[in-house]
Amino acid sequence: MSSKYLPKTTAYVRITQQSWQQGQMEGEVRAAEYEWRFKWHFRQGQLLVQPSLGRALIYEPLGRFLERSDYQLEPGGDYEFTLRSQL
Repeated sequence: MSSKYLPKTTAYVRITQQSWQQGQMEGEVRAAEYEWRFKWHFRQGQLLVQPSLGRALIYEPLGRFLERSDYQLEPGGDYEFTLRSQL
């Protein structure tokens, strides 16, 4: 199957707070009609996502995005990544 036929959804991420001393980052992510808040404790590799509605849809892809990009993300910044599913 060609990649142009695979389902996809764009997720939009906004970083609201970041503390290198505490080893954490907070933000918001939205995809389709869903919106979540997250806390990424990057020293422990722990990701918390709220609310629980639809959390299973975003948890793994958001975690991969944060692990790959955390040192490049800044508070107030807007970012995006693509989910290989349609929400």
